[in-house]
Amino acid sequence: MFIILVYDVGEKRVAKVLKICRKYLTWVQNSVLEGEISAANFKKLKLELKRVIDEDEDSVIFYILRTTKYSERQTMGIKKGGDDLFI
Repeated sequence: MFIILVYDVGEKRVAKVLKICRKYLTWVQNSVLEGEISAANFKKLKLELKRVIDEDEDSVIFYILRTTKYSERQTMGIKKGGDDLFI
């Protein structure tokens, strides 16, 4: 599956969350990562994040796309992070 992950976490946890996410996904922009991930690795990613985030203050959103066949990305301004893996 292909996922886009967006997070908004407390300042103290940002580095830890980013480090965990980069093990599984490609950094695209501040607080945004994307990439292909297996169901098993997706489960691992969520478990690792659950140990770090404060569910009363932080949020992590996963957009799950079964296929990228009908997807398109358009960028305005500077490109940050990876651009290679999308579509």
